[in-house]
Amino acid sequence: MASRSILETIYNTGPGRAVARRAGLSDPPRLKRGRTLIGPVVLAELDGGGIGASVLAELGISAEEALRDLPELRTKDEKGREAPPSYPTRPGSLVVDATGLRSIEQLEQLRQVLRPAMKSLERSGRIVLLATDASAVDGLEAHAVAQGIDGINRTVGKELRGGSTSNLVFVREGTTAADLASTVDFLLEGRSAFVSGQSWRVGPRKEGDATGTDYDRSCPFKGRIVVVTGSARGIGAAISRTFARDGATVVAVDIPAAGESLAEVANEVGGSALQLDITIPEAGNRIAAHVARVHGADAKIWAIVHNAGITRDKMLANMDEKRWAQVLDVNLAAEIRMNEILLDTSLPGGLAENSRIIGIASTSGVAGNKGQTNYAASKAGVMGLVWAESEALEHRPVTVNAVAPGFIETEMTGAIPFVSREIFRRTNSLGQGGQPVDVAETIAWLANPASGGVTGQVVRVCGQNLVGA
Repeated sequence: MASRSILETIYNTGPGRAVARRAGLSDPPRLKRGRTLIGPVVLAELDGGGIGASVLAELGISAEEALRDLPELRTKDEKGREAPPSYPTRPGSLVVDATGLRSIEQLEQLRQVLRPAMKSLERSGRIVLLATDASAVDGLEAHAVAQGIDGINRTVGKELRGGSTSNLVFVREGTTAADLASTVDFLLEGRSAFVSGQSWRVGPRKEGDATGTDYDRSCPFKGRIVVVTGSARGIGAAISRTFARDGATVVAVDIPAAGESLAEVANEVGGSALQLDITIPEAGNRIAAHVARVHGADAKIWAIVHNAGITRDKMLANMDEKRWAQVLDVNLAAEIRMNEILLDTSLPGGLAENSRIIGIASTSGVAGNKGQTNYAASKAGVMGLVWAESEALEHRPVTVNAVAPGFIETEMTGAIPFVSREIFRRTNSLGQGGQPVDVAETIAWLANPASGGVTGQVVRVCGQNLVGA
């Protein structure tokens, strides 16, 4: 499902290319998107590893074994000078199992396997690093090494070219190949096109969170209800389409003023529409009542995506009480109120016992943004909510996560002045803005029934934005 961004469209016009050349800007790489494996896959199993091979076997992926930076791999360039080594097979993806690394000396093994890949990956290639979470290792040096791998990952993401990405998964104690499979699957496919330079943690799935015999990897949400707020346009519409593509019954929620667009999206995805102001105290009850009435008295929500959000930008010196309160109420307080209501297992049409809650944070919440004190507060608040609520729900097979988009090409960002827009697009490792589908695919991975080992995580969908990266 390779789609062209607004930026790519501009560059493919004569005037666009002329402006780009005068500004010294190169064409952005075209990213491979969709449910397509970026292959061939090469596996590098470093000392003490082993789970990487099991994960790929779980996914039915046959991988070639990576060779280290050995003398027989060294080559000569056209002038007879020693050139960096390369793999016999040009990788589409390189999976590096570094879960056994505990010493600084062992980090040399990472250099050996990563160096040949830096210039030999296919375009839009993938590097996926697996490392043991610091909570599962002993000793000061082992803890330092775990963080050192994170630094390597973030730097590799910035050095790769041609739309390639690098991401790191920290593996918690007790995690199995089955627990990791959905995450590695996501990272090896075009679904993760705009996620790079990021790291997060995966642990064992909770008891009661098994996918069951009815789980179909190609249609993971079959028979499941997903609620998407703010779904009438932009990112929300893309989220609804992505879930519907993967088998979900979508409940599309938006304000009454967006009723016509909301109905169009709901009809397109074969779901139902609910016109609702999410800031009213009974919003959670209204959603549950709609689910029970339209989709059956025994129906339960598998996932809720809190996508609805607004901006009311002003410099803090000019920020009035109304603008401040509106943003915090829509973007944060409403989510807290709805979750509290929907998590009641006795509520008809509420969240299922094993379910998914997904919020929308922002890179503005990570690093702040001039003129967005209220917005940054609300989105940083979403992150804090994810961390706190995932701990509070530790006893239930419910996961709570969030995505933090960077610059995503929407009608809203299209209104930003041209020069500012170009700066926002360019200040990431992939040199372009993301697409709404990039956010949607990441959310769908987090909501996947097989992703029960991912909770309390905030994953940035920003092309490795250089601010706060």
